[in-house]
Amino acid sequence: MGTSMPSVLARSARTRPPTTDPTFLGSPLLVVNLKSYAEALGTGAEQIGALLGVCGRAAGVAVAIAPATTDLRDLATTLSIPVLAQHVDPVDAGAHTGYTVPEAVQAAGARGSLVNHSEHPLSRAQVDAAVRRLGKLGLSAVVCARDVLAAARLSRSKPPYLAIEPPELIGGRRSVTTARPKVVSESVDAVHRVAPRTRVLCGAGVHDRRDVARALELGSEGVLVASAVATSATPRAAIEELLAGF
Repeated sequence: MGTSMPSVLARSARTRPPTTDPTFLGSPLLVVNLKSYAEALGTGAEQIGALLGVCGRAAGVAVAIAPATTDLRDLATTLSIPVLAQHVDPVDAGAHTGYTVPEAVQAAGARGSLVNHSEHPLSRAQVDAAVRRLGKLGLSAVVCARDVLAAARLSRSKPPYLAIEPPELIGGRRSVTTARPKVVSESVDAVHRVAPRTRVLCGAGVHDRRDVARALELGSEGVLVASAVATSATPRAAIEELLAGF
């Protein structure tokens, strides 16, 4: 699919009025979740983050990165792109050993956090609290939902971003955009009926420009990816391939 064919959603996204909302990370948006892949820790995370920034600027696409918690402050300090935590615990700062509280994310210089990833799920009440706590600090929440029903339910929290990611397709070779395209389009409709200002992303198996272009055609405003970049032997080429779909 050629990159000169912007989707209807992509065109409409560019007509949104300018915003000074600190929770806005950009649109259309590519978010790279590094998870805890060995090659994407420490120096590896820094290298991928730097490449993502350079390639994103060249392509004119908003980008963000979610490194391991141990790399959060280093990347937030050195990179010019938004850095997100991979998880946040909706509890007050205080005697909570091993928790990542929103205040810690803010203190690290990050711009927000993924919330409710299928590999680190939260209850509906915890998602509500996390979105609320992050928002009060001017931080962005990228809430993950496994299916259309979850997307509709979690959109009631009015997060800045919601990513639809069927867990059975995460890390696989078949993109949600080809394996289950209705999950994307129906999630977009379900979310916007409840939270019209929430920007919907999609992920799970997204690997190339065709997957990204199809995601935009289905109504999303970007993608959330992980292994396609984090485990690639040629991360720059992987990033450029994804950006070519916007």
